Amino acid sequence: MTEISTSPTQTIAALSGATGLDELYKVFDANHYTAGWHKKRPSLWREPKTEFRPLHWRYAEAIVALDRAGEWIGTDLAERRNLLMYNPVGDNDYATVRTLVTAYQMIKPGEYARGHRHSPNALRLVLDAEPGLFTVVNGVKLPMKAGDVLLTPGWCWHSHYNEGDHKAYWLDFLDVPLVHLLEPMFYEEYPGGEQPVASEPEEHPFWYPLRWVEAELARSQPGNGGVRRLVLPSQQHIPTMELSYLQIPRGASTGVDRTTANRIFAVTRGRGVSVMGDVRAEWQRGDVFVVPDWTPFEIKASEDATIFQVSDEPLQQALRLFRRSTQA
Repeated sequence: MTEISTSPTQTIAALSGATGLDELYKVFDANHYTAGWHKKRPSLWREPKTEFRPLHWRYAEAIVALDRAGEWIGTDLAERRNLLMYNPVGDNDYATVRTLVTAYQMIKPGEYARGHRHSPNALRLVLDAEPGLFTVVNGVKLPMKAGDVLLTPGWCWHSHYNEGDHKAYWLDFLDVPLVHLLEPMFYEEYPGGEQPVASEPEEHPFWYPLRWVEAELARSQPGNGGVRRLVLPSQQHIPTMELSYLQIPRGASTGVDRTTANRIFAVTRGRGVSVMGDVRAEWQRGDVFVVPDWTPFEIKASEDATIFQVSDEPLQQALRLFRRSTQA
């Protein structure tokens, strides 16, 4: 137990005997007080500001990086062969935006990623996969086909298997940085590593097949410029994140938007350009780009495009912190 070195009597005596503010500040500091009128830095500001940057990562680079890493690192040595996309803020080498992290992951034929569970919520967007790739969540076997989205809510056992003949690649999204901030982190490895399969359903609330997504997008009402938007019904399972799709016709634009939400975008089809603050990114299938809090952004498609989006908007809505600029 840590003991407080200064007794109340000594502190009161020092406060009473101070001959000016400078002496008073020394006593404050020794007892872990800060004078609200004498702070080192402001604690309130007129509008959101962040050191996190808009950034763009290319799938073509990630494939080569993971393939080369796969020559030396296997799932027997690393639980997950993944490539984290971090934002260069201070000494950060993990978080992609303030509350979320994303990573490219690759698994070779015959490999399996050992089972574990943790407090943070997670999900996968499959980029390239052949038959034989699947994940097991709490004993439920769910296929991982290109374009599918799979949920692994917090504290669910999950492991990944590749029984096919080809390498598979996907994107992971987690709210680990949020749990780091709040600190209620728990983690546990599955006893023995390999999680048994108890069932293999044809449908499951943790699995959004590409065919279902495409059908729902086709049924959705197009907005300005023909842009369609689909929000997945996932928040009952992962309440901290909104998962959604944007379908943007060739030549169309989302228009400029600016909100307090932190956003990660992953391109599942097409090409285009995003303007995020003063950053311009030309993207294509498999690429990832991010828009931090209160950064104005616009997404334009040069080909018919579909983009998957993960944001912390539900969290901010629940805390009554979310706001959208009326002058984006």
